[in-house]
Amino acid sequence: MAALPKTIDAYLATLNDAQRTALEQLRQRIRAAAPDAEECISYRLAAFRQNGMLVAFGATPNHCAFYPMSSTAVRDHETELQGYDVSKGTIRFPPEKPLPAALVRKLVKARIAENAARRGIPLKSRAPKASSRGRASGTDRGMRSARAASRSDTRRSDT
Repeated sequence: MAALPKTIDAYLATLNDAQRTALEQLRQRIRAAAPDAEECISYRLAAFRQNGMLVAFGATPNHCAFYPMSSTAVRDHETELQGYDVSKGTIRFPPEKPLPAALVRKLVKARIAENAARRGIPLKSRAPKASSRGRASGTDRGMRSARAASRSDTRRSDT
């Protein structure tokens, strides 16, 4: 018995050329829509996590599949999914007819919003990345210092 793949690259290596090409393209589209998501293997599928399971994808001998892991996301986009074989939380497609980038982006963004809402995390634009040494930029440090000083001034005036 072959070992189960532990990475998405290893998972994709087990597929035929047409499926691998279609799913690599899907992977890139997911990454573009959710750059902070972490890749993983879950339930023997290639998956992404961000504040919980986000989406997954896989292949069977007959088709490729995209799993938004949400019946709500599928239902909310049913008009755009016409022409695809859809069930409660699965979108099946032939490798030669991949999902459009705009549709993947909408589904992934909807899932990000669902996960954030479920965990009580406010959606916001992406924070500026830290410098290459992992420290906040001078502007960020200055803003934090100003906020901290403001809070301490408020505390002192209350006493």
